[in-house]
Amino acid sequence: MTAFVLGMGLMVFAQTVQAPADGGGIRAGLQPPQKRRLTMSDKHKVHAIGQTTVKTYEPTAFDEVPVAPTLSDIRVTETFSGDVEGDGLVHVVQAARADGAASFVGIERVRGSIGGKKGSFLLQVHGTVVGKEMKAEWFVVPGSGTGELKGLRGEGGFKAELGQHGAIWLDYDFEAP
Repeated sequence: MTAFVLGMGLMVFAQTVQAPADGGGIRAGLQPPQKRRLTMSDKHKVHAIGQTTVKTYEPTAFDEVPVAPTLSDIRVTETFSGDVEGDGLVHVVQAARADGAASFVGIERVRGSIGGKKGSFLLQVHGTVVGKEMKAEWFVVPGSGTGELKGLRGEGGFKAELGQHGAIWLDYDFEAP
């Protein structure tokens, strides 16, 4: 039996099997190892959770049309706590209807740590506001990690009631060096 280490601590065992001399094929119950590519679902990701606290919220309307959503540029600073620690600076473009519902997209730079590793990274976010609930999904912008967070990749999001702390999550791993 041969062991292969594939990264992220994943070890695979393969057994070499010889065909019987009588030409009867592979012995019952034993199959030769199959080659296949590993996919993202094969890799171990860490599930980080925490919360955000908004420190500043600065909206500026830049395009208004009667009976249509208003476009706004919003700058937000926030603090992350939990498995993700640090400070974030977000630049969002939002389309808000008169009833308060909105859609938004943006980029956030987070400076801090994840799992004890320090650096910075970018999150690309998109989400909605319906009633008093804000929901969004985000992903780590490829190649944006610095310091000990170089190679960071992942997906997650947040959910919050307007004016309250946001519950966040990020499923992440690191690219092989």
